[in-house]
Amino acid sequence: MIWEDEGYLIKKKKFRENSVIISVFTQKHGKMTGIVYGGTSRKIKNYLQIGNKIFIIHNSKNRNKLGYLKTEIIEAISPKYFNDKKRSYVLLSITELLNSLLPDEETHENIYLSLNNLINNLDNKNWPLIYSFWEINLIKELGFGFKIGRTNSSQDILPIKIDNIIYKVPKFIINEEIPENFSKDTINQALSFTRNLLLNKFYIPNNLFLPKSRVIFENYFS
Repeated sequence: MIWEDEGYLIKKKKFRENSVIISVFTQKHGKMTGIVYGGTSRKIKNYLQIGNKIFIIHNSKNRNKLGYLKTEIIEAISPKYFNDKKRSYVLLSITELLNSLLPDEETHENIYLSLNNLINNLDNKNWPLIYSFWEINLIKELGFGFKIGRTNSSQDILPIKIDNIIYKVPKFIINEEIPENFSKDTINQALSFTRNLLLNKFYIPNNLFLPKSRVIFENYFS
């Protein structure tokens, strides 16, 4: 089976002497894993960096075995932020969350579109808040959606019950409006809410730990 797609590199590991196994979150095929022959060569390994957007050609004779991938770079994203720890860790957080939560070969185009939007806005000042909405969309698309009516409350944080658990939810998340003016505390409150959702919906029930990169990223706003 041969197909072409684009996607974000979310995992890689060395395979034999000259090859690597990579996982890519693709637009049309979901999370896919395959072997890249020659992946340790200087030309290829320079762009096979976590978080980069790549084009892949997938070739597999048997659906139950790893396919072979040919790759080309579309956009080198991670090198832009090598000297920016917050954005570097948000890329790692994204990729580790996708690795741990997405099933293989299951299409999630809405998650992909929201990720595209986040990546395209990483240079905007409100990018951490856009990231919090990306996590909420991820949670909803994986089957744990929730509905909260808009509020005119004067409070910035409201106690909301979701599936019999009380969460402290920022008002801007309830109203789905990113504020023009926000503080470090605003970001922390949003990340705290989404972190608790992730833990209660996915990680604690399955006896898993939240990815370390996600913890470190949130700590930058504590």
